Amino acid sequence: MKIPQSVLVVIHTPAMEVLLIERADAPGFWQSVTGSKDTEAEPFEITASREVFEETGLDANAPHHLLSDWALENVYEIYPQWRYRYAPGVTHNTEHLFGLCIPEAVHVQLSPREHRDQVWLPWREAAEKCFSPSNAEAIAWLPRFGGLAAR
Repeated sequence: MKIPQSVLVVIHTPAMEVLLIERADAPGFWQSVTGSKDTEAEPFEITASREVFEETGLDANAPHHLLSDWALENVYEIYPQWRYRYAPGVTHNTEHLFGLCIPEAVHVQLSPREHRDQVWLPWREAAEKCFSPSNAEAIAWLPRFGGLAAR
């Protein structure tokens, strides 16, 4: 069963291009990297680094990559079609936000069982393309938080 504590990682460049990946199980659903903790004790930073690697092949701790904790959380209702992944009665998830600034847009190695396509877009277009309101809102925070990574 999934733990209802997760991360959302907005992967972006200093020019504020944002990577979106399309879900394999829901064509047309574009998102940033997301994923749940493996254990309740797992630090969010570890979850973020692990999920980035699993979903894109990128090393969040590589030279010139900057993983930043935005110290923001969203609590949202889990979509009914995905509730079976959680313990009975779990209806909400707490999502912790991170940014990962990488030097330039690159082709990433997707996990085919999770994602089927990728695109780099300017941040406003990326926010509009997201199916999740909390993901779109996180991308909208990029000018505030992403600018810190570019310094």
